[in-house]
Amino acid sequence: MSVYREIARNGVWKQNAILAQLLGLCPLLAVSTNFVNAVSLGLATILVMAMSNLALSSLRAFIPYEIRIPIFILIIAALVTVVDLAFNAWLHDLYLVLGIFIPLIVTNCIVLARVEAFAAKNAVGASAFDGAMMGVGFVWVIGLLGAARELVGQGTLFSGIEMIVPSLQGWQVLPADYPGFLLAILPPGAFILLGCLIALRNWIDARANQRLAQRRAEAFAGT
Repeated sequence: MSVYREIARNGVWKQNAILAQLLGLCPLLAVSTNFVNAVSLGLATILVMAMSNLALSSLRAFIPYEIRIPIFILIIAALVTVVDLAFNAWLHDLYLVLGIFIPLIVTNCIVLARVEAFAAKNAVGASAFDGAMMGVGFVWVIGLLGAARELVGQGTLFSGIEMIVPSLQGWQVLPADYPGFLLAILPPGAFILLGCLIALRNWIDARANQRLAQRRAEAFAGT
């Protein structure tokens, strides 16, 4: 269980694909204009990452090392096609909004990086869990960024939720006459907010390391 806890901690925080490794920024910045779009793409990414790690960990003994990258991409592309067709069939309106960014999961550095770094070297269960946790780390960051950009830029939250659940409607959080803040929903605004999130994560880690060092110093002094 300690191994799985470490995998979860790495995926969600310590080795977060966006805040720590700065991978997958293209879909992150393009789709995170509102919360629903951001989380929807994040959930599609979770599915692809978990299934890719599961499949490639199962097949790693049969894949020649010299041609592993083309085979990895081929398997990832097949799984992305399955997810793409599923969105088209069951969430067609959302599929039209996300557009090319679902097929582009094939080229997302996060997916290939975890397949190469973890799934190709570890057992099936741990690999599938690693893919899912890396996806969770991607989802919470892109979801938070999407919510912040939507709230500041348009004054709403959950806009477009009716594409997933027709009986629900988004919230008008700020007054209806709120003029919006255009910068927040443009790429420069996304870069600024992402930079703030990275700075916040670094500050939290620095404080945690400082407290840990202080406790160790106190324990050493007590001995």
